[in-house]
Amino acid sequence: MRLWLWGLALLVMAMVAVGGATRLTGSGLSITEWKPVTGAVPPLSEAAWTAEFEKYRASSQYRNLNQGMGLAEFKTIYWWEWSHRQLGRFLGLYFFLPLGWFRWRGMVSTPLALGLVGIGALGGLQAGIGWIMVASGLEPGMTAVAPLKLMLHLVVASTILALIVWVAAGLEPPRRQDGTGGIARAAKALVALVLLQVALGALVAGSHAGFTYNTWPLMDGRLFPETSALLAVKPWIENFVDNPLTVQFNHRLVAYAIVLAALWHAVAARGGEAAGRAGLLAGVALAQAALGITTLLLVVPLWAGLSHQLLAMLLLAVAVHHARRSALGAIG
Repeated sequence: MRLWLWGLALLVMAMVAVGGATRLTGSGLSITEWKPVTGAVPPLSEAAWTAEFEKYRASSQYRNLNQGMGLAEFKTIYWWEWSHRQLGRFLGLYFFLPLGWFRWRGMVSTPLALGLVGIGALGGLQAGIGWIMVASGLEPGMTAVAPLKLMLHLVVASTILALIVWVAAGLEPPRRQDGTGGIARAAKALVALVLLQVALGALVAGSHAGFTYNTWPLMDGRLFPETSALLAVKPWIENFVDNPLTVQFNHRLVAYAIVLAALWHAVAARGGEAAGRAGLLAGVALAQAALGITTLLLVVPLWAGLSHQLLAMLLLAVAVHHARRSALGAIG
């Protein structure tokens, strides 16, 4: 069961990676309908391809950004989006078929089975959220999906990954319990910080904030942007979604917080059972921060943007695994 769950976690990470590639290549609006079952079959004839292309040509994204795109180019972006949806279908089968077999063999207790079914239900909800996100980009005048809906889609995917890793880590053989409640609480706080950073990263992606202010550590020549610039959009609350300066600055601040907290946590955990896991978490956090800076300075090339998103999922998985094992071994 642990192997199945870790395989499931890898599939979720692959799903996020393909979704990131779909977004970065501008492919997410290429399929303008949601057909959970029949949509598994791609166009099989030139007539079918032409019909799909005509649906896309009616979208605002085509008219405003991709005017003049040929059928061959359309096929490229179509295959990205189709692959993302197809991987989601395969993930659902990979989840429910083995789970049914494990339950039939009596390998899963009722409480664990209910918890896993809940994760599966969240996966089904995620498919619906994905379509709501795509539909937001197909509204008249829209050329991309709404940032808040992109954020929701990525946060739910990250939550599913976190829950899977939490369950898988809980099934590992017990080790000596010499941890402390403080270490366990700090580990959980780091998980919350990473999830917050994932949400902020989605807003950066949704508002294309990574393509602006491509210097570090300064932003627009300053270490801390002026308040008037950070709150330039009215009403002020919309700056946290629609102001690229504010969105990127928030993402930077939480990145600093994660690195500092992870380093402090590694020092606090030294000498105990959790030391190795805390050290690994700090190392991945540092690597992710360095990759984020590189992605910004290079103005988000495809390879860097995808690597940054995938490493974020790895950081989340490491943080959740550490938190779960620390909770199991906590004393006091």
